[in-house]
Amino acid sequence: MRELVWGKTLRSRLIRYNFFIICVIAIFVSVCSYITASRKTLEVAKNSLQHHVESISYRYHLAYEEMINIVLNCTERKTFNLGEIGRGLTPGARKKGLDYAELIKDYCAITEYGDYIVKLSVFDDQGGMVQTGSSFGSTDDARGILEGGWLDRELDKTMDSYELDLVESPFFQHEGQVLPIARTLTGSRTNPGGWVVLCLSTDLFQDVLRDTTGGQEAVVVTNSGKRIASLYEPEDHRAENDRVIRKLQQSGQDKGLLEMRLHGKNSLVAFEKYERSGIMVYETITLDSLKNDRIMIIQTVIIMFAACLIFGFILSVLITNQIKKPIDRLVRHIGDVAAGDFTRDPDIEGEDEIGTVGKVVNDMSEQIDTLMAERLEVEKEKGDLELKMLQAQINPHFLYNTLDSIRWIAVIQKSSGIVKMVTALSGLLKNMAKGFNEKVTFRKELDFLNDYVTIEKVKYVELFDLVVQVDEPELYGALVIKLTLQPLVENAIFNGIEPGGKHGTILIHAYRDGEDFVIRVRDDGVGIPREKMASILNNTEKVKGSSMSGIGLPNVDRRIKLNYGDEYGLTIESEEGSFTEITIRMPLEFAAG
Repeated sequence: MRELVWGKTLRSRLIRYNFFIICVIAIFVSVCSYITASRKTLEVAKNSLQHHVESISYRYHLAYEEMINIVLNCTERKTFNLGEIGRGLTPGARKKGLDYAELIKDYCAITEYGDYIVKLSVFDDQGGMVQTGSSFGSTDDARGILEGGWLDRELDKTMDSYELDLVESPFFQHEGQVLPIARTLTGSRTNPGGWVVLCLSTDLFQDVLRDTTGGQEAVVVTNSGKRIASLYEPEDHRAENDRVIRKLQQSGQDKGLLEMRLHGKNSLVAFEKYERSGIMVYETITLDSLKNDRIMIIQTVIIMFAACLIFGFILSVLITNQIKKPIDRLVRHIGDVAAGDFTRDPDIEGEDEIGTVGKVVNDMSEQIDTLMAERLEVEKEKGDLELKMLQAQINPHFLYNTLDSIRWIAVIQKSSGIVKMVTALSGLLKNMAKGFNEKVTFRKELDFLNDYVTIEKVKYVELFDLVVQVDEPELYGALVIKLTLQPLVENAIFNGIEPGGKHGTILIHAYRDGEDFVIRVRDDGVGIPREKMASILNNTEKVKGSSMSGIGLPNVDRRIKLNYGDEYGLTIESEEGSFTEITIRMPLEFAAG
């Protein structure tokens, strides 16, 4: 396993690269998943907290509306005439009182929150009173309400927006605080006709909190900030909670969700206030309480990350094996080629990149096989040619010696023409025997050309004259490729002057052009037809056997370009029936020393 992962083979490197990429992807996915899940958890916690507060507030809202409706039923139907019952001293008065008591009891029974009505009292200042509720009644209840000091304040409130307030219980049999709702029987303060007072127990609010608890710290307060009920609220949190509640009430918002630092911890605070009753539900949850959710998220992410790594490693090995198999076949075939087996292997070819390389290797091995066979054939031919060259070396030396003997006979016989022609022919043969591609000075090239012209003038009986013009004497020392001028002069004689049938002149003009050496060869012969101009230097046909050197104009142009570059060579200008001028351009260079 260690060699598989940390080895230096291509397979090991591919596994490491793939595994690294998968690790990066796994880390990226894990981090994104953790961030997304954490945000989602926080969002769910916010929605849950807000929904919980709304559900509690809604139940308080329903209870409030039902209490208001009970009070309105007692006052607006005008069914109570407390004067009829007085103090209940007569049988009729007592019966009427029992009927009234049964009626308000029915009112309380209609609501599901009837058990939380401490007292529903209907009374006047003459001692008439009927009441019901969860607490035992007393003849002193009316006096306790009247002397409580809060009745006038409650009667000043309108039923459309009756804000509940927390007061001490006026009933002897009930301890603690209650939330009173009061109204006159006639609806008029100047002629009340009696009062209806409903006292709601704070147990309603406490029980609702317990029934819907989610373990969060919750507080229910009146519009004046008095605490009606609370759940899971430590004593040391009360002061800061009161401060936050006052701030929320002063903000004028009916509900909201805030994220703040509370009790030294980052917390979420949700609140909702019912405008008519003034009751606000306030609930908080610390973000630390989401720790368990975060731990579960982290565990899930770690499991996902580990699964990605394991799956990625297995996948890397499988993919690498698929890539390595054709590479192994290719390596084996290359080893066979190196060992001398050039047989084509179709198994290494395919449509993918490695298959393409396999095709190239097969083609290359076949070409190597072909080249080796050709090389063997060439080596065999080369051996034959070397043997023939050794045999042919006898002929030039024999010819030089024979020409030298002829020259001495002509000297003895005083035949100057024969001496001159044999000397020129001997010089030509010696120069041609040394090869064509060496560089000589311009002076030696002109000497070689003069030997050639001497022979041609004997043949054509002074048909032409050769004029040489060199602008600077030092140009005689410039280097040119051997046998550059002779083919051009030969072309001027045979294709320019001879077809015209009259005496002509060949002018050779050599000069310096910047860093270049330029030689112009001009004849006043028949010229070249326009349609043949473009193809002269591109003509690769073999030169006629009557040519002295066997080198044509295209060959001269190619030799110059091969030695100096494509920007050098021959250019031709001609006018049919007038002249032909061939320009040679090559770099100006001199022999060292």
